[in-house]
Amino acid sequence: MKKTKDNFIMLPTIDICFKNLMENPDVRKGFIAALLKCRPEEVSKTTLLPTTLRREYGDDKLGILDVLVLLADGTQIDMEMQVAYFDYWDARVLFYLGKTFTGQLRKGDSYDKLKKCVHVSILDFNHFTDDDVCYRSISFCDEKTGRKYTDLMNIQILELKKLPGKMQGEEDIISWMRFFGGKSREEFEDMAKANEYIGIAYEELQKLSADELKRLDYEAREKAVRDYNTQMKSALRRGLAQGARNKLREQTKKKLEKGMSVEEIADILEEDADTIRELAAEIAKQ
Repeated sequence: MKKTKDNFIMLPTIDICFKNLMENPDVRKGFIAALLKCRPEEVSKTTLLPTTLRREYGDDKLGILDVLVLLADGTQIDMEMQVAYFDYWDARVLFYLGKTFTGQLRKGDSYDKLKKCVHVSILDFNHFTDDDVCYRSISFCDEKTGRKYTDLMNIQILELKKLPGKMQGEEDIISWMRFFGGKSREEFEDMAKANEYIGIAYEELQKLSADELKRLDYEAREKAVRDYNTQMKSALRRGLAQGARNKLREQTKKKLEKGMSVEEIADILEEDADTIRELAAEIAKQ
């Protein structure tokens, strides 16, 4: 595959790139086989189902892009690549998994028509912060015996930031996680040599990267993600700054009530006298 002139390569962590990769049936087959822990030959057919860009709020500029796949046996697999930290991720995963599951039935249908639904979260941030487990499969289980209650609903969470160092004989799903988290052509080329289907994914990635229209879509999406992250960090900084100012105001108020002067308060709190004077003026207006 001919490289682009500037050696540009898309990164699968940008969700539009991931979605485009999954449009290739062989890439889908290889990845789904890794998720289901079976040989790719056992994944007889995969069909992309239409999805819409989900928005969590009316003014959300960064809606969620997902990939919904139907298998020959009726199993539905909903996949999401998420690079930006998202509050209440566990709750929203259950919400959309539930919608996919219940959406199978029409009025009058019997419950025996329900087929397995799997939600796959590929996260470029740490959701479970108290361990270093990078891949987990979650099902409904009896809390006392640990016995699985049903095989009809399953959640798989892939945390790319927790990937361990390269190991011999690692699971296929870990190899796919390495591919999705790749950052350079050299990394992708190295991974493509070790797995036939990852090799196909890398070929597709090169085609996408050489397509000027796809690149424009990718860069627009990349900018949206970058802007979102910047806005969230800025909001956090503002929140921390406001919290610190509120604390300083409370300390100032208590000392003013004790009859202390602005200069005395500034000296005790090791703050600029003008800042304390400004806070004192705010307090006086309350």
